[in-house]
Amino acid sequence: MKAIQIEAFGNPAEVLKLVDIPDVGPPLAGEVVIALEASPINMSDLLMISGRYGYRPKLPSIVGTEGVGRVVAVGSGVKHLKEGDRTLVPYPAPAWAERIKTDATRLRPLAGDNVEQLAMLGINPPTAYLMLTDYVKLKPGAWVIQNAANSGVGRALIGIAKSQGLKTINVVRRDDVVADLKAAGGDVVLVDGPDLAKRVATETGGAQISLAIDGVADTATANLIGCLAPKGSLVFYSAISGKPFTAPAQPFIFRDIAIRGFWLANWFNSASADQITAMYDQLAPLVASGVISAPVAGTFSFAQIPEAVAVAAKNRGKALFTPG
Repeated sequence: MKAIQIEAFGNPAEVLKLVDIPDVGPPLAGEVVIALEASPINMSDLLMISGRYGYRPKLPSIVGTEGVGRVVAVGSGVKHLKEGDRTLVPYPAPAWAERIKTDATRLRPLAGDNVEQLAMLGINPPTAYLMLTDYVKLKPGAWVIQNAANSGVGRALIGIAKSQGLKTINVVRRDDVVADLKAAGGDVVLVDGPDLAKRVATETGGAQISLAIDGVADTATANLIGCLAPKGSLVFYSAISGKPFTAPAQPFIFRDIAIRGFWLANWFNSASADQITAMYDQLAPLVASGVISAPVAGTFSFAQIPEAVAVAAKNRGKALFTPG
């Protein structure tokens, strides 16, 4: 069968290779075999392939970290899935292969026919959901502020927050995405800048904001911190600027601001199967109904690696592998 593999870390357009590998074989007890339908190229995939992420797989390695497909074989003891069911490729199973054999414990059937959107359910929506729910107890009507609001995580956060009765302040770096994010449900959308706190106070009527989500770092971090109420929390999940965050010490000292980091892999390492399935039970209907949606820039066969990577690297919509 066909798969996408790396034998060395480096430029994804150069080190990703289409290979023939042995078929996965029949599932063992408690396992299923999934025929991949679609899998996105995430920025974290590109960073990992280049050797600049939080972990490095042993080489050679099939890569890709999420996707969706049809169950084509079911091992003994699996009662909750049957052949023909659509289900997730479980994070972080290597996804860029025509067939994936995996433990079925954390998997459930998925409703809905939008394969492209369901393929992006595995990582960004959980990241947004857990940052919204695990750090600060937010009551309906509360405001949350985020930068990188046009990212996959940012767009998912808008939909999830709205489903929970929360209001979002969405900070972006380009004027041309403001109208689109407002149409996607963002309550307030602002272009970042050193006067962000003043503009946020004007737009929200001086609301007390206890949670900020940072995916940018650099000077954007200080701008977010300036919007937080005393004892507020800022949660990092990425640093797409590629720079260290810069912020004065005073807010941490005098306003008791807390700073935390979030990585989905750490959560999965400690979460039970019940916690994982319960989370996806919350998120899957939001994706199926369109409440959570991310733009797709293009779909590509496994043979179109350079083209897919070029689109993904622009970060203006997801590139998806669709091997079928």
